[in-house]
Amino acid sequence: MPAKKKNAPPLAGAALIKETCRRIRVARSYWDAHNNRACRGEREKALALYESLSEAEREKVPQVLRVWLRYRSEKYFGADRTPPGTNR
Repeated sequence: MPAKKKNAPPLAGAALIKETCRRIRVARSYWDAHNNRACRGEREKALALYESLSEAEREKVPQVLRVWLRYRSEKYFGADRTPPGTNR
């Protein structure tokens, strides 16, 4: 396996939008596969990237992806849900 790049330049502009969309799509694919732990991690990464976008850049993210990230997944992964790994 190749080594990770340690000093990768931060993403900006079109590359940041593309990476945000990619992460949301990966999270959705994990969600469809019922892999909640992986979905939660990818969703948090995608949400962090999405929050770093400007208002104009957010409009360039497809609406289907924005809706899934903000609303549908919030129902299942929101702060009011039981965190993973807790005993009942």
